[in-house]
Amino acid sequence: MKPCFVLLAALLSWQTSWSQAPQKPGSAEIFNAIQKAQVLGSVLYVAAHPDDENTQLISYFANERKYETTYLSLTRGDGGQNLIGTEISEQLGVIRTQELLRARATDGGNQMFSRAIDFGYSKDPEETLNVWDKDQVLADVIWAYRKTRPDIVIHRFDHRTPGRTHGHHTASAMLSYEAFELAGKSNIETGQLNYVTPWTPTRQFFNTSWFFYGSREKFEEADKSDMVSVDIGEYYPTLGKSNNEIAAESRSFHKSQGFGATGSRGSDMEFLELVQGNDVDPEDDPMKGINTTWSRVKGGAPIGDMLKDIESTYDLNDPSASIPSLVEVYQAIEQLDNDGFWVPKKLAEIQDIIAACAGLYIEAVAEDYSGSPGQNVEVDIEAINRSAANFTLKSLQVKPGNIDTSFTLDMENNQRYQFSFDLTIPSDEDYSTIYWLEKEGTHGMFRVDDQELIGKPEGDRPINLYYEIDIDGHTFDYQS
Repeated sequence: MKPCFVLLAALLSWQTSWSQAPQKPGSAEIFNAIQKAQVLGSVLYVAAHPDDENTQLISYFANERKYETTYLSLTRGDGGQNLIGTEISEQLGVIRTQELLRARATDGGNQMFSRAIDFGYSKDPEETLNVWDKDQVLADVIWAYRKTRPDIVIHRFDHRTPGRTHGHHTASAMLSYEAFELAGKSNIETGQLNYVTPWTPTRQFFNTSWFFYGSREKFEEADKSDMVSVDIGEYYPTLGKSNNEIAAESRSFHKSQGFGATGSRGSDMEFLELVQGNDVDPEDDPMKGINTTWSRVKGGAPIGDMLKDIESTYDLNDPSASIPSLVEVYQAIEQLDNDGFWVPKKLAEIQDIIAACAGLYIEAVAEDYSGSPGQNVEVDIEAINRSAANFTLKSLQVKPGNIDTSFTLDMENNQRYQFSFDLTIPSDEDYSTIYWLEKEGTHGMFRVDDQELIGKPEGDRPINLYYEIDIDGHTFDYQS
């Protein structure tokens, strides 16, 4: 019998929603999160395989510009090599999925996939699209556009060069280029519109470099009038690292491919060639003219001012002093019309920042790493508020299951509270699985029928901890 995993994670998913380990952000990380909460901009980076992504640009947009930055890898790298084990094909795809997730946890980006299979080297994009189901992969790219609502899209490869590179590479750029116009049309992939709305980005770029010109000398001589140059060599004092050092750490998690880098310091230029969308001046900001402030949400401008005030008065030695103002921000956001994207996203961010400011730690741990439907499992829960803020724990629930407790527990500063429960895993609970391998696909495509699963790095955990906390008279619902 296959195990049904019941490991229960901790409070925060601090840019690592895939992780099951409790996150413990420090003061500098919280400060960065408060800055990020003021920014409403989104970037989508598109390529074919794990390790195709430009971690320097992803880190720059995520950490310097504070944008929601997502890497869409069309495949999970199933057709690559494996230098750390004997797993190949689907099993290698599982490994490389985890490597990408660890990379994104390091550089601050998010991760998505399509249903396309890395079937090995392809000579040209037409061959690739004959093996893949082009319509399905294109639908997945459109889905990523609509899910992440990017202001700009960047593809790693050139959509105009079929036959000159790996067919998967060129195909990824061609599909991204085609999706740019289609994602905004309400008569395209209408089934997706039960979950998302049409979306057209402002611009699309090709992330070019000397490599595509054959030599550094030729690239120096090339016409760059349609290119935007970006200096990604930033240094982050709160992190003690340069952008390229972070990017190198991220890239080094592609261990099965033998990748690794020591990192670099100092100014370093990246070049983006505009291929679709509104014109932008060369040697300028690729997001020029795009509103990435709270004023892009109707009635949201005052939220930005409130967060700016919190940033200016933030105390690195006492983050909890910001909690009352953060609760006010949360309540103000709740009063806005729900735009279906930024409002719920920022509500979740502020809620996590509040918990982080308090050093709030709530974790559920099962006595065993796995269990089967119908089995009883002991679950130990630890809760602690490591601040002087007034926190009241109102309920604990494990769903699905029989743990459902309501109470009023005033959590005193730095006092640990422990609870033990016997969890009965429902007899009809589904087994946890690798969702994209659950049904038989084709040589070129995984079969995933659930629209809401498409694109996710992993499936949702079958059992989760839920709890309610009253903070300064406002109830917050958390899930871990």
